[in-house]
Amino acid sequence: MTATHRALVVSTGKNSAWVSVEGESRSRLAQLRRMRRARFMPVPGDVVEVRILEDGGAVVDHIEPRGLTLERRSAGGRAKTMAANVDLLVTVTALANPAPRLVTLDQLLAFAEVESIAVAVVFTKPDLSDRAAEEALVELYAGLEYPTLSVNPKMGQNVNRLRELIRGRRALLVGNSGVGKSTIFRALGGDTPVGDVSRRGLGRQTTTAGRLYRIDGGFLIDSPGINEFGLGAIDAGSLTQAFREMREPALACRFTDCTHLQEPGCGVQASVERELIARSRYASYRKMLLEPA
Repeated sequence: MTATHRALVVSTGKNSAWVSVEGESRSRLAQLRRMRRARFMPVPGDVVEVRILEDGGAVVDHIEPRGLTLERRSAGGRAKTMAANVDLLVTVTALANPAPRLVTLDQLLAFAEVESIAVAVVFTKPDLSDRAAEEALVELYAGLEYPTLSVNPKMGQNVNRLRELIRGRRALLVGNSGVGKSTIFRALGGDTPVGDVSRRGLGRQTTTAGRLYRIDGGFLIDSPGINEFGLGAIDAGSLTQAFREMREPALACRFTDCTHLQEPGCGVQASVERELIARSRYASYRKMLLEPA
C-alpha cells in the first residue's frame, strides 16, 4: 500500500497542484483526480495528504480542515477563496505606478480586524514616489499601530525587517496587481517559476495562482492581484469597530445607532473635521458601508 505524506499546497490549476511535501526541499506536481467531487478545491496554504507513486508522480487524496480563509468577493457577490490557514496578512500598496489605492488597503485592514488576524502594512516603490507623501502614509498607518514598512527590494531597503516580521508566521502577501508582491516574494527567497500553474495544470509565468514558499519555520504566499475585494454586507457598528481610530469617537455620538454618515452630533464626523481621523480613511469607511462588494 502506498504511504501518504502531509504537504502544503503551493499553487493550483484545474487538474493539478504544486505541493511542498514535509521533509522535501523541492515542490512536487500532484494530480487532483480524486478531488473533483470534493466540496472545495485546494488553495495555497491548504494542508493535504499526498500519495507518491512508484513513477515519482503524486496524487492529492485529502484536504485537511481549514483554519482562516481569505476570500475575494466580486461586485456580483461571488466569492473566491485565495488562501487558507494564514495567520498574518501582509498588505502591499504601491506608492506610485500604480498610484496608491488606499480603499483596498483599508478594506484589507478591516477584514483583518473582523477576522482577528494579524496584519502588516507594506508600501513599495518609494523611489518613484514623493518623499513627503511616502512619509505621510507611513506615519498614518504606523500611528494606527499597524507594523508599517516602506520596502524597496531592488535596493534591499527594509527587506530584512520584513523577513523578521514574518519569521515563523504563515503569511500572505496581498494587494492590487502591479504593486510589487512578486518582487518582494523573490527578494525573500521565493522561487517564481515553481508553483505557477495554469487553469489546465500547465506552467506559466504570470501570477494567476498563489505561490507558497517555506520560510523561517512558517510560509509565505504570493497571491494574485485583488482588483476586487470587499467584506460584503456589513453593518455600521461592526464596520466602525474594524476602523481602530473610530472606536473611541463613536462613543461620543448622540445616537447609539449612528452610521457616521450624516447624523447630527456624530463623534466620528467631528473627529474627521478636527483631522483626528484621516479623510482618506473616512472615505474608505463610507465606500465600504455604502457600496459593499
